[in-house]
Amino acid sequence: MSNIGGIIRALNSGVKHLAIKRFTLRYPEQKLKFVGDGFQFNPEIGVGIAGLRGRHILYHEHCTGCQLCSVACEGIAEAISMVKVNETWKHNKKAIMPQIDYGKCVFCGLCVDACPFYALYMTNDYELSSFTKSALIYTPAQLAIKPKISQDVEIKIDDRGATHG
Repeated sequence: MSNIGGIIRALNSGVKHLAIKRFTLRYPEQKLKFVGDGFQFNPEIGVGIAGLRGRHILYHEHCTGCQLCSVACEGIAEAISMVKVNETWKHNKKAIMPQIDYGKCVFCGLCVDACPFYALYMTNDYELSSFTKSALIYTPAQLAIKPKISQDVEIKIDDRGATHG
């Protein structure tokens, strides 16, 4: 008798979802729009600001070359290496800044958490594919450029679930 009850519950659940629009995007024509600017960390209150963990952005004017981002990444992915830059900054005496290898990065966000100077954030850019491994290595100059993101589909959440429009 319990098998019949299970079958009835399964059929009931299936019938309820017949009228709901499917949640499938036609990528790359449709791209999901994310709320906020990406994952950030506020060291003053010690809390991460929720957001997508996509490509990093580096603010050269805040980076001191302390290497804390590289140290945080060391035991996990070893994706961040500190490289010499041609620019000279008053606050960065060693003239070194992070370079990120997205072939190794696991997008954990620990490098953002470790940066006490607000120099490193993660953006909503998730399109990082490449034909070569060397193109996945972003230099400090490439990380300083804000990504152009074209996301046009928003999620709508109601009592019947999530849909997009």
